[in-house]
Amino acid sequence: MTILIEQPADLVSQVEGEEILSDTNDLVLDGGFVMPKMESEFGFEAPEINSFGHSFRDYDAESERQKTVEEFYRLQHINQTYEYVKRMREEYGKLDKIEMSIWECCELLNNVVDDSDPDLDEPQIEHLLQTAEAIRKDYPNEDWLHLTGLIHDLGKVLLLPEFGELPQWAVVGDTFPLGCAFDESIIHHKYFNDNHDSKNPDYNTKNGIYQEGCGLENVVMSWGHDDYMYLVAKENETTLPSSALFIIRYHSFYPLHKAGAYTHLMNEEDVENLKWLNIFNKYDLYSKSKVRVDVEEVKPYYISLIEKYFPAKLRW
Repeated sequence: MTILIEQPADLVSQVEGEEILSDTNDLVLDGGFVMPKMESEFGFEAPEINSFGHSFRDYDAESERQKTVEEFYRLQHINQTYEYVKRMREEYGKLDKIEMSIWECCELLNNVVDDSDPDLDEPQIEHLLQTAEAIRKDYPNEDWLHLTGLIHDLGKVLLLPEFGELPQWAVVGDTFPLGCAFDESIIHHKYFNDNHDSKNPDYNTKNGIYQEGCGLENVVMSWGHDDYMYLVAKENETTLPSSALFIIRYHSFYPLHKAGAYTHLMNEEDVENLKWLNIFNKYDLYSKSKVRVDVEEVKPYYISLIEKYFPAKLRW
């Protein structure tokens, strides 16, 4: 098993000419990588900085990716409108692009890098396996959650030519509801001033076109990889529980699970599923580190989960 991980110099010692990690509170995961762990009875705890040395989701930190990230959100906030999302859901809901297995899609995702993410510049397959293996360590009996960690970002294949090569702003980044007021907690909120929906009075109240407690499944969300993968899983009749589909669909909905916005639109099922999303989000966000995973080591386990919860081939 090959393990490559950046460590501070003071955590490394020399033994017979070889470098080894000194005794820290690191958590060694089944995929062959080390995850920071503090003393706690609650399992994995998130580190405070990402692999670039900044706080996670720090959109103000000076970095070479920062200008790219802000320009991404400017374009996203201008172009994601209610009518645009309705068109995209109709087009991609046909699932007529390609047929392939879940694992084939995981491998295809190696060609994708997410411009909206200030924490991640590695191929997406690395992040998927980091997330899944971290969850597996702390929740060994929840195999559906392990698989959810693996597949949650597969919708990012929308960036590839086979799927129409959509622009980044139409695939990745934080998601938010359309058809009601844009909450102030949404990152780079100022750019919504140039969104056509901002001029529609029907969309500019707290509830907008929705009823309080209507349930998030009845709310139109900005289009991207979350909603697309949700459609793929649902229409291909996955046997994953509803909590898994909720995680897939809303894991980028940071205004909800980070700022507590839009809770007035949730129903009782959403409230229960949000508990699992909050658990998942810790691993999704903080497993982004300079780590290489031995894919072949963990592949058999995840193939078995795919066979349990999905058909051999899916329509995409």
